[in-house]
Amino acid sequence: MLKMKNSILKITAIFGLTTVLLNSCGGPKDNPPLVYFPDMYFPVAYDPLMKAKDAYSDHENEIPAFVAHNGATGLSPVQGTVPQNYDGIVSEESLPKNIDEYNAGYEASKAMTASPLKAENLEKDLARGKSLYDKTCSACHGTGGDGQGPIVLSGAYSGVPKYADREITIGSIHYVLTNGRNAMGSYAGQLTVGDRWRVALYVYNTFKAPSAATAAAATPATDATATTEKTSNASATEAKTNAK
Repeated sequence: MLKMKNSILKITAIFGLTTVLLNSCGGPKDNPPLVYFPDMYFPVAYDPLMKAKDAYSDHENEIPAFVAHNGATGLSPVQGTVPQNYDGIVSEESLPKNIDEYNAGYEASKAMTASPLKAENLEKDLARGKSLYDKTCSACHGTGGDGQGPIVLSGAYSGVPKYADREITIGSIHYVLTNGRNAMGSYAGQLTVGDRWRVALYVYNTFKAPSAATAAAATPATDATATTEKTSNASATEAKTNAK
């Protein structure tokens, strides 16, 4: 009899404990007492970092931070952290699917003679571009942009071009940094969009623009020399004719 009573008490205790546990794990589904992840309780389809279509203010016990931002779940970065896209420049191109798309994109990029970066920050952008170039590119292209970096001099690679001898623009340099070219791979994974433009600015302004300016300045001088020679020859011919 005593054993039966003990068994009944044990069974009753087990059922009671199970009931308490089930009730504590359950709770109201429509309006839980505390919501840490409202997206899980009230799923709403929306783009990441965009404002939810249906604000969480329709529900009770909402997160105060969401209320302060009018329902937006993508909050601002914590103060002191570095944002992922500081420059706010969205990648403007998609990766080419084949060689024809690549070549078409490369030729089109040559028409771009300016970057989307702010013009008033040119001095800072060139300074950062130089720093990034020295760390990322000079091993092959050389600190002087002559294609004689330490890796090339070691014999590991050959045929790295000299920037001054190539038909390049700021846009084409950025395109190659993004998509790669020949033996050079893409640096889109190492450099942000803004930093790729900074390197392109530095490369063009340091290694290509001076040679282009020199060539442009030399052309009028050559023409002037030719004109002078023609004038001198004409004068000499006229003098000989008059002498006769």
